[in-house]
Amino acid sequence: MKYGYARVSTQGQAREGNSLEKQEQDLRAAGAEKIYADAFTGKRMDRPELQKLLKEIQTGDTLIVTKLDRFARSIGSASELITDLIDKGVTVQVLNVGILDNSSVSTLFRNMLLSFAQFERDMIIERTQEGRAIARQKEGYREGRKKKFTTKQLDHAMELLEENSYREVEQITGISKSTLIREHKTRMKK
Repeated sequence: MKYGYARVSTQGQAREGNSLEKQEQDLRAAGAEKIYADAFTGKRMDRPELQKLLKEIQTGDTLIVTKLDRFARSIGSASELITDLIDKGVTVQVLNVGILDNSSVSTLFRNMLLSFAQFERDMIIERTQEGRAIARQKEGYREGRKKKFTTKQLDHAMELLEENSYREVEQITGISKSTLIREHKTRMKK
């Protein structure tokens, strides 16, 4: 059996079709009969679809991925996984590299490519942290997601709640019932 594995780092990337669809398309073109796909960070190995795949794959099967960094973004995790699969008798095919084995040259080559993947991930984290540090220095910076409703809109909704139900205020303002309840509780504590 030929299995495919695709991965993007976030749910947002998966929803936007950032590369998950393209990976699946490439895997099918390479002969993958069944594809597992995760929208999960490459840092962690306890990805749900990867774990299902690892339970199902058997000796004599082939595992296809589009790029080496789809396994993982750390040298240790990915190298160990690939070595274990090959030792189990699974053929590991990386579309932009070829078929991997556990020879010393293949392991060296694999670890060099994985080093670049880990370096790239580390650089992304470093740039993100630098950006946040710069943003924190700006006046009015607030960590997290931007508020969906202004204070004026919430004040209006709280006034409407005095004479209307949560459902009615939700229909009038477009502010969800859960947001109204949360805002009401917050204001009651003050």
